[in-house]
Amino acid sequence: MLTQDARASLAGFDDFNRLKFEINQLPAVDAGDYITDLAPEQQAIAFRLLNKDKATDVFEYLPPDVQESLISFLQAAQVKHLVEGMRPDDRAELFDELPAKVVRRLLQQLSPGERQATATILGYPEQTAGRVMTTEYVRLQEGLTVAAALEKIRLSDRDKETVYYAYVTDSNRKLVQVVSLRQLVFSIPTALIRDIASNRVIKAYTEMHQEDVAHLMQRYDLLALPVVDREDRLVGIITIDDVIDILQEEATEDIQKLAGVAGGDEAALSPPLVTIQKRLPWLLGNIGLYIGAASAIAPFQHVISLVPVLAVIMPILSNTSGNVAIQALSVTVRGLGVGEVTPKDTLQILRKEVLAGLGTAVALGLALGLLSLIWSAPQDRWVAFVAGSVMVINVFVAATAGTLLPMGLKRINLDPALISGPLLTTTLDAVGFLTFLALVSITLRFMA
Repeated sequence: MLTQDARASLAGFDDFNRLKFEINQLPAVDAGDYITDLAPEQQAIAFRLLNKDKATDVFEYLPPDVQESLISFLQAAQVKHLVEGMRPDDRAELFDELPAKVVRRLLQQLSPGERQATATILGYPEQTAGRVMTTEYVRLQEGLTVAAALEKIRLSDRDKETVYYAYVTDSNRKLVQVVSLRQLVFSIPTALIRDIASNRVIKAYTEMHQEDVAHLMQRYDLLALPVVDREDRLVGIITIDDVIDILQEEATEDIQKLAGVAGGDEAALSPPLVTIQKRLPWLLGNIGLYIGAASAIAPFQHVISLVPVLAVIMPILSNTSGNVAIQALSVTVRGLGVGEVTPKDTLQILRKEVLAGLGTAVALGLALGLLSLIWSAPQDRWVAFVAGSVMVINVFVAATAGTLLPMGLKRINLDPALISGPLLTTTLDAVGFLTFLALVSITLRFMA
């Protein structure tokens, strides 16, 4: 990240020679940060000061909206050079954000090989291995010697995204083995690749979900993962930098969905209109849910007027059970998200949550009962027993629901984060209010 000191050291726009020197000395990611923070009319000026090769590297680190803005500002020849020099997966990600008319124009400007690579990636569904892979990888024929393989890598694969792994294929491009650069460097030059390469190839299929790909690479500590089609033909690889982006994207999506942000992809610096579009639907829906919760209270207005302390107890009851539900929900969704647990572990997790829920419920029930005794009038102290009992029931139900609901969604192949915190807590509020007020109403009848 570009620090304030480093940012301050960059020359102003009154000294272009110094600015050109300093911005070209920055790492590509820091130069991208600097250009992103400039005013739109200054971004194109600063970008033009970058050296030709540096510009391509920096362009890949710019946000999609800045990339789109620069494309409209720069000359056609500059845009062609930039887009041609991008990695196929980064280029496909850019094209996803651009208008269709602009994408068609840029595709026509690409060389046949780059156009085919980009079209291949764009042909796969979003959030699949095929969509996030790159078609730049080191491929070796199984009949090569180690010396020939190293020579091939030196001469032909200098610009590939990674050379840490080389993938051995047969004459039909079917993936048969994998060999690391370490193995090549420390093997006898005359040895055959097929004799030193590993037959145990961990691979992903083009239709595999990107989150499953990330978990696979995380499990086996891989720097790159080959991607094959249904016939086991090698079509690309996914590198560790892509996996970091995937994990960040999936974690952001889960967190925001749990909070009720539609789509789960709102950026912190999104325009106000986008923020409204992402949040307002859930907030309006929540009003509808709260109307339901309020409707559960409405028939008991006379009961509340007879026992005013209920108005003090009810918010504590609802907020506590809601918090318990969110805690259980967050832990379960996180466990499913990182692959720590699967639906097969439902009973084991439920047992843990039930035992923890019982202990939590008793403690919270006693706490609310004690508070009710303090706040109630002498003739209404029986309410403490009802409040404590309902608290125990509600907390137990909340912990169970926060575990079972995401597990159930995962079992039917839906996103567990669809069970948002606001949805679950509001539903529990309605159930808790109805149970509490119904029990108080029944007790009053017996006391009458």
